[in-house]
Amino acid sequence: MFDIFRDVRQMNKRQLANQVLNFLLMVCTALMVWRSLNLITWCDSPIVVVLSGSMEPLVYRGDLLFLTNYDTPVRVGDIVVFNVADKEIPIVHRVIKIHEGKNGEVKLLTKGDNNRVHDRPLYASGQDWLTKKDLIGRVRAWFPYAGIFTILLNDFPKAKYLLLLIMGLTSLLKREE
Repeated sequence: MFDIFRDVRQMNKRQLANQVLNFLLMVCTALMVWRSLNLITWCDSPIVVVLSGSMEPLVYRGDLLFLTNYDTPVRVGDIVVFNVADKEIPIVHRVIKIHEGKNGEVKLLTKGDNNRVHDRPLYASGQDWLTKKDLIGRVRAWFPYAGIFTILLNDFPKAKYLLLLIMGLTSLLKREE
């Protein structure tokens, strides 16, 4: 463990600056990829991980979902991801009913495939339908269990910080031959 600190002291300033710049380049690249996905999909959160079993047996906890938010109309049977006021975690459920108002506003009712009843009890107080502003996106594809690592990091927050520390130290201390 203390060999790491000895290695840092032995680095010259140029090597250390190079390692710091490489680390910053990795972070900036990840941010650019994320922002590019936002632009391509028209979605603020183009990739989400399923955190519950409410959509089983089609979508399982830990599946990685890819979303889009184009202006094509949502249809009954589409799987959507939406936010509810006063709740931090988005919900992944299927549209079971669509209601078009006289003014052309489209309202949606959702339900998890593994749930017995519709989602009205999950919506904000006094809200009976979802609107376009509640939607994050529509599920276009998913990879089974590809997000299980994210769930593990959320279940064990100290592991998340430890992993970030290890990644940061590794990228800063790795010597290029």
